[in-house]
Amino acid sequence: MVSPSIQSSGGRPGVRRLYSFRDLVALRVVRSLLDNGMSLQRVRRAWEYLRREGAMDEHLAQVKLVTDGVSIFRVSHDDGELLDALREGQLAFFVAIDEIARDVEEDVTYFELDRTQFLEMLRRVEDDVREEQATGT
Repeated sequence: MVSPSIQSSGGRPGVRRLYSFRDLVALRVVRSLLDNGMSLQRVRRAWEYLRREGAMDEHLAQVKLVTDGVSIFRVSHDDGELLDALREGQLAFFVAIDEIARDVEEDVTYFELDRTQFLEMLRRVEDDVREEQATGT
């Protein structure tokens, strides 16, 4: 799955393999997925998809993977989309609760402002009506 990028053995016995730092990070990612219950077959399929899509060409620290124990998802660093690496990049349903909470908070703030402005307008109209009644016009 992860080949040594500095020097491979070429299938010859006794030839030392040399891995780059990037290779070591990739190996540790694979190991982490395996340690967390993912099958070797699923990790291999996800890894091949990510390699084909160029995710492995990015700086690996930029690549974010999430698993639910059944699939492996890549979180796009551009727009936060969640792509299923085992289903050839199918977009997965992803709920960003912090964004929803911010939207609700903005809506409540706008409502409170609108409500305040509406009540002030009603008070002015009520004052105008009282004034007209008092002056008889």
